[in-house]
Amino acid sequence: MTTSREWHLARRPRGVPVDTDFALVDVELPDPGNDEILVRNTFLSVDPYMRGRMNDVKSYIPPFQLAQPMNGDAVGVVERVGEGAVDSNGSTIAIGDTVTHMFGWRTRSVVPAQSARVLNTSLAPAQAYLGVLGMPGLTAYAGLLRIGELAEGERVFVSSAAGAVGSLVGQLAHLKGASLVVGSAGGPDKTAWLLGEAGFDAAIDYKATPIRKGLAHAAPEGIDVYFDNVGGDHLEAAITALRPGGRAAICGMISVYNATEPTAGPRNMPMIIAKRLTLRGFIVFDHGDLRPKFEAEVGQWLAEGKIVWRETVVDGIDNAVNGFRDLMTGANIGKMLIRL
Repeated sequence: MTTSREWHLARRPRGVPVDTDFALVDVELPDPGNDEILVRNTFLSVDPYMRGRMNDVKSYIPPFQLAQPMNGDAVGVVERVGEGAVDSNGSTIAIGDTVTHMFGWRTRSVVPAQSARVLNTSLAPAQAYLGVLGMPGLTAYAGLLRIGELAEGERVFVSSAAGAVGSLVGQLAHLKGASLVVGSAGGPDKTAWLLGEAGFDAAIDYKATPIRKGLAHAAPEGIDVYFDNVGGDHLEAAITALRPGGRAAICGMISVYNATEPTAGPRNMPMIIAKRLTLRGFIVFDHGDLRPKFEAEVGQWLAEGKIVWRETVVDGIDNAVNGFRDLMTGANIGKMLIRL
């Protein structure tokens, strides 16, 4: 038998999750059966959407179950292989392969082989498939290009721009011909990184400057596309700044995920009518058909050094919950990862 340590949801959080909402449990795993593999996880992903899964509410993805292991994206090394194990692309899986799968929040996982995918780690390190080449990267790609319908020469505003999704949105916008890319982030270290390595044209420190004022200064002629990761005052500011016919790709609203009471919506909603704006929410799981094009295009840009990416790494399964809470308070630059 193989031992794993896994995080269970012990109770539903109210507001900011606390330690007693979770339990770290040692379990014995069976040998993998036919069409299964045993994976020793090396990196776990923590993502904002996981906060919603801790609530017992109907949504686009089922909630975490109490006294059961949580899950999420992970990468790891295959230690054992059941007979007939092939991955989601039909490739035979061998011991020693590096794979990505959805059985995270634990040190080892018995994974249905067809829900895993063997990774090409010659293109980028394995953990990149949890970030720039993974779900966050595809979210940025689909949201900006398919939902936001970015056209060459347009102006773009991205909230939470120093995160895993937002930092790639801004770089993709430039690579696709945007004339102005503005990002918001909390603190001078983040805005300096956006203006330096990530190549944004302007960066607003929303902790130092009211976002509406900062956006008006950074984009005096307005914006055409808004990529929303925050909601709240950022969405209100974007509605004011959007030009007629502008589009907002609504990816997330992290400002309200820990709210215990209903939050007020933007106060300038009538502008949506007057400006003929389009505000469209989207879920990355609906855009899997873009993955081959996304990986080919972004992978090439990575190889050419045209895209930069950052990671904030927390070490140890014991600290996974702390890493998640740090993510929710914006302590990360780039992708937040748990390294095992």
